[in-house]
Amino acid sequence: MLLSLLIALPLFGSLIVALLPNSQREQFRWIALGVTAINLLICGLVYTAFDQSQADYQIGQQLDWITLSLGSLGSVSIDYLVGIDGMSFPLVLLSVVVMLIGVISSWNIQERQRAYFSLYLLLTGTILGCFLALDFFLFFLFFEFMLLPMYFLIGLWGGPRREYASIKFFLYTLLGSVLILLVMIGLSMSVMDPISTALATGIINGPEQADTNIIRLIQAQLANGQIDPSRIVHTFDFRYLSDGGNYLPGSFLSVAGETFPLGIPSRMLAFWAVFLGFAIKLPIVPLHTWLPDAHVEAPTPVSVVLAGVLLKIGGYGFLRIAWGFFPDGGAEYARVLGGLGVLSIVYGGLCALAQNDVKKMIAYSSVSHMGFVLLGIASLTPEGVNGAIYQMVSHGVLSAMLFLIAGVIYDRTHDRRIDSYRGLNHAMPQYATLTAVAFFGSLGLPGFSGFVGELFTLMGSMQSEWLPGWQTALATLGIALAAGYFLWTLQRMFFGQYWTRVGAHVGDSGAHMGAPLRDLTPRERGMLISLGVLALVMGLFPNLVFNLTSASVGEWLKRFLVG
Repeated sequence: MLLSLLIALPLFGSLIVALLPNSQREQFRWIALGVTAINLLICGLVYTAFDQSQADYQIGQQLDWITLSLGSLGSVSIDYLVGIDGMSFPLVLLSVVVMLIGVISSWNIQERQRAYFSLYLLLTGTILGCFLALDFFLFFLFFEFMLLPMYFLIGLWGGPRREYASIKFFLYTLLGSVLILLVMIGLSMSVMDPISTALATGIINGPEQADTNIIRLIQAQLANGQIDPSRIVHTFDFRYLSDGGNYLPGSFLSVAGETFPLGIPSRMLAFWAVFLGFAIKLPIVPLHTWLPDAHVEAPTPVSVVLAGVLLKIGGYGFLRIAWGFFPDGGAEYARVLGGLGVLSIVYGGLCALAQNDVKKMIAYSSVSHMGFVLLGIASLTPEGVNGAIYQMVSHGVLSAMLFLIAGVIYDRTHDRRIDSYRGLNHAMPQYATLTAVAFFGSLGLPGFSGFVGELFTLMGSMQSEWLPGWQTALATLGIALAAGYFLWTLQRMFFGQYWTRVGAHVGDSGAHMGAPLRDLTPRERGMLISLGVLALVMGLFPNLVFNLTSASVGEWLKRFLVG
């Protein structure tokens, strides 16, 4: 039940905070800190039990939840089903670390503390639920419910244009959810649960009798039309949705592709629907416009969570659902998808280079770095896909660090403009040092995690038989652009004579001098150093991630090799 505890503890903590009287307001943040810290400890226990050589799901829990009769169409079964494998576990580890950092960065929240920490814990539970759920219906509930706390966290605690940013975020993500919902319904009516169907047809008397031979037998009977449709049990189980042998012949999403709405194979339409749904979340150009607005208006802790974890649900959805359930679509459109990844890399980098707002610059850099994720997945190579997962984890750590850095200067001056500062290294040497670490890590300096993620995605795309070489060559421009906008920002803000626009006055020498800014507090220093050390350790020892992912990625790629 360890995985269920990861989900249940934040949800229970959210309820406790919501019910506590306002006289206990000092306890709200401590409850949130305790819950997220316990989740980190639970993940440590899960790590010790995780078998890195096993490709399948492990440490799972399955409970019957909903069974609904469909009459002559059979029945549909929905389970509470959670589990992890090498593709999801690194993102779970990332989530618990970033959510803990987010609580610590929320320590100074004073307005409506009960609502804030209750919503924050609710968001924590739903994020972990997305990475742990192995039933599509359960996944969709977490994915959809995640919108609620994010909408209010941006809309109530954000900046001057928070209402606009929160509504834009909500509408974009809701549109993606509708596309995913349509495909989920189509999948459930096109796929059977082989074990439950074997029970319904009397082939076995209990689930314990099910084995590989029984599953193959029931799949053969399904293909030959030997199963009464009223005995078929439809399912949302990820394990069965990813197996082509469980698809009903003649169904809307059958692997044979017998239906052509609008003259296009239905499976290709379904692939593009779920791709667009998750591309909005990642996000991919041109579906990215909600992200800069959301980051600029969101409070610092919410930006940390948004960039550090929420965007990764889009990449995870690509792996688990878009490519996982529709490998034919991922292979058919690999060049187009790789091109979209390159477009995001270059366009995001160019936009970041043009920004004068630190938060907007970091937001557009996220668009660029997430382009590497799509490029790596589209390559369908072990290097590329492992690199894509690594890139998500690396970006989660470094982007959280970057938004904390932006939050430090904003807390002191309420001004995020790059040209409002110069020579900050004189007044804030600790801040300058850790900013340099985050910038160099994010631009891909060897020794940091950012270098490893970009290197392996580029290696994978170069070796891919699905992608042309020019896409890899063009993608390397993103690295040069990253060096440009990070080094330009570092030079403008931290070198030269000390000056700030806020509180500026003319000194005796005639130079514009700003009031000295306070350097990092122990709390800020602890968060930034922890993330910087983590990025460095991951960069020096990349096998900490690759050992978790390689077995599952190898098994995931087999369906493309067979195809």
